[in-house]
Amino acid sequence: MKPAVLEVMRMNRVCRMVLVTSVGSFILVIFYFQSMLHPVMRRNPFGMDICCRKGSRNPLQELYNPTQLSNTAILHQIRRDQVTDTCRANSVSSRKRRVLTPNDLKHLVVDEDHEMIYCYVPKVACTNWKRVMMVLTGRGKYSDPMEIPANEAHVSSNLKTLNQYSIPEINHRLKNYMKFLFVREPFERLVSAYRNKFTQKYNTSFHKRYGTKIVRRQRKNATQEALRKGDDVKFEEFVAYLIDPHTQREEPFNEHWQTVYSLCHPCHIHYDLIGKYETLEEDSNYILQLAGVGNYLKFPTYAKSTRTTDEMTTEFFQNISSEHQTQLYEVYKLDFLMFNYSVPSYLKLE
Repeated sequence: MKPAVLEVMRMNRVCRMVLVTSVGSFILVIFYFQSMLHPVMRRNPFGMDICCRKGSRNPLQELYNPTQLSNTAILHQIRRDQVTDTCRANSVSSRKRRVLTPNDLKHLVVDEDHEMIYCYVPKVACTNWKRVMMVLTGRGKYSDPMEIPANEAHVSSNLKTLNQYSIPEINHRLKNYMKFLFVREPFERLVSAYRNKFTQKYNTSFHKRYGTKIVRRQRKNATQEALRKGDDVKFEEFVAYLIDPHTQREEPFNEHWQTVYSLCHPCHIHYDLIGKYETLEEDSNYILQLAGVGNYLKFPTYAKSTRTTDEMTTEFFQNISSEHQTQLYEVYKLDFLMFNYSVPSYLKLE
């Protein structure tokens, strides 16, 4: 049964709870449920191109007090419930850290004009979503997301992230702005990251930073050239590096293969919408509709011919031992459970 079907079949109650966590002078209010019983009307932005003008209601009002209840709204409620239930069921592992610091919020991109926060996850259409956010926040500077070069979309100064705000400003935005993220089948995302960062010759910075380290630790009798360049890392070596306890003790994973749980902190921050790579266009345009710009701005729809597929992922895992498959699944288990992805049929778990 497909994940989308499972989502529609699953109906749980809404968790209404507010947590306040603090350490020293840092206080971060985490909302697991946004109450919109008393909506506040906010100012309309000015000086913006027509493509980015929002409506009279903000996105949270449109989401939680819709003029008409749709199957899409019900689907997203089910996804929110799945995250809440997973966080509760895995409270020991999901709540190792009770407090978030500003550094934990560097992936949360803020759109002040439309009162939205987007947590970007690499290898889940984040380049195109950053382009869209640049259109939304550019006040007329941009109109077509695809006219923005990919490298420009990743320039940090082009978008403002939540860690750049003061603590009271952070709390206000977490409470009042619509927060969303996009997820992908964890192992498909992992293979996509490997293919992009370790099989493309132009990614020399990754080869030097990570490839040389992986070869040194995981390859017996490595040549001097391989140790120097790190540009021929095998997928089996990449997996062995990820499950090596030394790797996880040494430093956090790179964002391209870090878990969504660790990048976006969904057990600490309540996300109002959880989009999926498998339904990218529909979910993206639903968000733009809630933002009041759906008539003027559409999510880019072009398909990449080099996209990592489920069939491709299956092939990459054929040479991974069942022991390593089991260990790798444990690393990404919360992402599988939280976002309702079933255990892949090709896995041979011990």
